[in-house]
Amino acid sequence: MLYTLKNSELTVVVSDVGAELHSVKRGDCEYIWVGDPAVWPFKAPLVFPVCGRFFEGKYTYRGKTYDINCHGFIRPSVFSVAEQSETSICLRLGANEETRGVYPFDFELDVWYILEGERLVNRFVMKNPGNGILPITIGAHPGFNVPFDGKGEFTDYYLEFGNACSPDKINCTERCLRDGTRTAFPLEGGKRLHLRHDLFDNDAIFLSRADSKVTLKSDKSERFVTLEYPDMPYVGVWHKPKMEAPYVCVEPWCGLPGVDGVIEDMETRSDMFRIQPSDSKSVEFSMIFG
Repeated sequence: MLYTLKNSELTVVVSDVGAELHSVKRGDCEYIWVGDPAVWPFKAPLVFPVCGRFFEGKYTYRGKTYDINCHGFIRPSVFSVAEQSETSICLRLGANEETRGVYPFDFELDVWYILEGERLVNRFVMKNPGNGILPITIGAHPGFNVPFDGKGEFTDYYLEFGNACSPDKINCTERCLRDGTRTAFPLEGGKRLHLRHDLFDNDAIFLSRADSKVTLKSDKSERFVTLEYPDMPYVGVWHKPKMEAPYVCVEPWCGLPGVDGVIEDMETRSDMFRIQPSDSKSVEFSMIFG
């Protein structure tokens, strides 16, 4: 089912499947990627309870090996509505028999969408109703139509960070798994990354130590999207490799893919929140649509 949020600036559509954002319009401009199945069938999926893929699609926990898909299991999961108003919605997912087959933990995830003027707040509240420590992480994968309103070409657009920064690129192998190294990723003037389709020929660019604010824009359009993600230490930029896809994903993540050649142990792998019983962890990011 689709749910609509609306205020004087924006109209937002959210699905209960995957708690996925389907549309953000300001006036006649649609910002969110259309989800063309011939190119990339998603729009703005979430990644949970892991980010990226694991070596051989496996991990271990207390001596048992589990299979898990890239980005976890959230995309086809149907959420219930916990709260709803004209300008906000909370969608909820809890552990069930199917999730425990790939992720043997009790959890509850609340995904909030909150409209505040031209800002859309995306808040994630991860709760541990179980008796043991809950290893968990989350990320966002929003895709944006480029160009906006048909103004300019893909290569006229760029990402501009709010403050000059010196990020590191998290290096990955051809299997989109970490190789354990990071290298400097210079930005033009310390702030700008100009879009080119061949940037993604080897899949996503993932950065650490980047500024926590970045704007997707072009000098040929008045439209823009600004993402603010102070709770999320990594940001990725991606579209489907080796094609001239008319969109780009800008992805704030709290976790990272697995290490190539290593089947990791969920109790010790890095970049996971470890939530105590009866406790919770909340993170959020915002998108401002101009």
